[in-house]
Amino acid sequence: MTTTIMQTTVRVTVPIVLVLSIWLFLQGHNLPGGGFIGGVLTTTAFVLIYVAYDLDYLESEVLDREVDPGASVYGHRMVTAYRRALITGLVVVLGSGVAGIVVGDPFLTQTYVHLGGVPIYHDIELASALVFDLGVYLVVVGSILTVVSVVSAE
Repeated sequence: MTTTIMQTTVRVTVPIVLVLSIWLFLQGHNLPGGGFIGGVLTTTAFVLIYVAYDLDYLESEVLDREVDPGASVYGHRMVTAYRRALITGLVVVLGSGVAGIVVGDPFLTQTYVHLGGVPIYHDIELASALVFDLGVYLVVVGSILTVVSVVSAE
């Protein structure tokens, strides 16, 4: 059982942590940040939710789905979703590395383009490193949340 103070604090801090994690993820190819630290902060937000509520809270209250009470932790839908995120992240990381080979460059070669004339921002740099960072982000979130979910259910 957690207190109302803990649950209220989590409701205030989780959105802030998630916005910060997205910001760090998006700036990672130019400045400190990226998929790893963005994934760690996202995982921290989920862990705070698990501590304040429980493993089934996201599925029952946020996603509005029935929780299967007889399922083992390995068969839990959220744990399955975390494992899928991990596998998808590995595929994205591998695909971003192989993309350079397909065009005749070395493995993990990155490139970028500048988009001009964008309202408000005027000039945006799109880097292929963002795809690699997305894969790292998914691997970090999927792996850590799988471990946390299984260990906390035990």
